[in-house]
Amino acid sequence: MIVRIVQMSFREEEVDNFLALFNERKQRIRHFDGCNQLELLQDANHPNIYFTYSIWESKKHLDHYRFSEFFKDTWTKTKALFNDKPQAWSLNSNGKVE
Repeated sequence: MIVRIVQMSFREEEVDNFLALFNERKQRIRHFDGCNQLELLQDANHPNIYFTYSIWESKKHLDHYRFSEFFKDTWTKTKALFNDKPQAWSLNSNGKVE
């Protein structure tokens, strides 16, 4: 299993646009082959910083999503709203290195 965490910081005036985009697309992401979980989390101290937390069956499943046209379109629309560079982490949930 792969846990993927992405931190995104948005311009304050774009937060509602991001939330609308996420809400429009979250079910499709959740039903992508190999996605077991998707959550959106908001930083408790900085209301314009959000994290996506997702769990994937394998790196292969995550990469299939990350290189899909759906992801490319979603990411293009999302990154236009940023006020800082995003950060992302992929973590093995079972302690094994793939």
